[in-house]
Amino acid sequence: MLLRRYEMPWRRPIELLSAMVWCGAGLAYVAMTPRHVPLRLGAAMLLICVAFAFRRLRQGLRIIGVRAALSGRAMQVITTKELSHLTTDPDQVVFGFGFEWQPLHSQRLYELAKVDYRDLQISPHILRLLGYVTPAQPEGEIGLPYIHGVEQKEILLTRPLQNFEGGTLIVGTTQSGKGVCLGWLITQAIRRGDVVIILDPKNSKRLKNIVMRACADYREPDRFLWFHPAFPETGARLDFTFNWQKPTEIASRIQSILPPDTAGAFSAFGWDAVNVVTQGMVRLEMRPNLMKLTKYIEGGIEPILELSLERFYEELLGMGWRQEPELARLIDRARRGTIKSPSPIASCELLGFVEYYERFVHESRRDKAIDSQVRVFRHNREHYQKITANLLPILSMLTSGDLGRTLSPDPFDADDERPIMNLEKIERGGHVLLMCLDSLPDPSVASAIGAMCLADLAARSGIRYNLGGYRRISLFVDEVSNVINQPLIEIMNKGAEGGIYTTAAMQTIADLAKRLGNQEAARMALGNLNNLIAFRTKDQPTQEFVNETFGQTPIHNMKVGRNTASDGHLGDFTMVESAQISEEMSELIPTSLLGKLPNLQFFASVSGGRLCKGRFTLLDPGPYAGGEGQEDAGESG
Repeated sequence: MLLRRYEMPWRRPIELLSAMVWCGAGLAYVAMTPRHVPLRLGAAMLLICVAFAFRRLRQGLRIIGVRAALSGRAMQVITTKELSHLTTDPDQVVFGFGFEWQPLHSQRLYELAKVDYRDLQISPHILRLLGYVTPAQPEGEIGLPYIHGVEQKEILLTRPLQNFEGGTLIVGTTQSGKGVCLGWLITQAIRRGDVVIILDPKNSKRLKNIVMRACADYREPDRFLWFHPAFPETGARLDFTFNWQKPTEIASRIQSILPPDTAGAFSAFGWDAVNVVTQGMVRLEMRPNLMKLTKYIEGGIEPILELSLERFYEELLGMGWRQEPELARLIDRARRGTIKSPSPIASCELLGFVEYYERFVHESRRDKAIDSQVRVFRHNREHYQKITANLLPILSMLTSGDLGRTLSPDPFDADDERPIMNLEKIERGGHVLLMCLDSLPDPSVASAIGAMCLADLAARSGIRYNLGGYRRISLFVDEVSNVINQPLIEIMNKGAEGGIYTTAAMQTIADLAKRLGNQEAARMALGNLNNLIAFRTKDQPTQEFVNETFGQTPIHNMKVGRNTASDGHLGDFTMVESAQISEEMSELIPTSLLGKLPNLQFFASVSGGRLCKGRFTLLDPGPYAGGEGQEDAGESG
């Protein structure tokens, strides 16, 4: 038993011919009444003819209407002001124009795969005559127009904001529309008053103009913050080591910027090296930052250890601790060279301090932070450099030149007027931070900066869990495979409870698998995102992942048979025609068509499986942001 009526709209509108016949019959009755036909009978027959003509005309025009949409829709441009008229409700998220995808649309799509859709397109002259004014997709544009043309009516696609708490994944090949989609969503987040953090590895000028336009329209002038490693003098200074509850958080953030394929033992050594220095600096009431950490990890723990021991002895022995006889004797031995030094830069005082600490300070009175520093001090220097070799290059990247002064800001530098920001200040002030990572010329630095920001944000999310947050944070990560790390996975997994709404964009699962080590890890990470917006994608594993999310639907299949038979006698001839309709479960969207979507068009699974087919329009920020608004109006992905 078929649960859905079978239809076939991809044919000639033969109902129009029937309507013409009924109209002709009606005219005949008008001509024959009342001369040849009684008036009442003629009037009744005329009403019947008109009714059937109207019914058939309506059926025929419906077929024409369905076929009229096969020409698709050309890309359109709307201004940010026009978008503001569409997004008046802050509790709703608008994600383009389109329609909710039903099994009927899948049926139409499968039937179209059997024919040449060009033979079914209606002449533009006839469409204009019938009132269809929607511009068709030009022949030279990428993608098949009929994918969106299986439905002629469009609505504004909206869903409640709370449906996006669980995170959103945007997937699509280059220039397919991901950037435009991000522009729509970012503009709405800025208008809602969210704290907005955007990680853009590509440095899209169009996206920057859209963000600046939205900030100018809906925020105070100083709320927009920009960061670019190639132009550090023009943006804000960011300190990703400023906010923490426990010193070990600093080490965990630094560890997160290591490549994901780093061996576990070396990663643990790196964490320990940072933690030892951090604990020492905290004990000395020095605020850790990247430049200081790099200095003491690369140059040696000796300055920190010497200051720590001086303060320790002052607390343990009092202000006259330097007159302690045993301590003075050990320092004198160090000066004479009778105490072997494990470090070429260790002073004689430090050698004496360490010797006294190890020989005369009881274990119950020792300090764990100093114990760790002494352990590092005694460690073979060459071996220590080897086990921290994976850490030092990353830290050197982040502390070199102007970038070092940007990521490790000095608040006492009167010559530097750039604002100093951290994530807590950004959250309290309701800022919009656009981080252009510049990954094309320097992917290693871009990846490290992005990973550091995400690690700090994950820690901030934990603080919001413990102490509460100030306002909602909307995080947008473009080309997520460049920066994904364990903190970002934790944000996608648990960030919703901390008020962080994550939107991640990528091209293929293969990119993510390369970053995380294998495809299983990539799929595990993507499993934390509840909503999916899929633009054109050519990668088969990515297409399979998308279709797994969309699911299956029953598709009608019609089998037509014709049999003829003759027993040899003249006139003894039989013919049997048969038609059989069956159902079978098939993909809701044929996998091959995911690679044939036009630019800016997408399939979306939102709100727990609600499937939509939609399209975005290019967002024009207008002549703003230093006249850059029109430079790259053609950029769509």
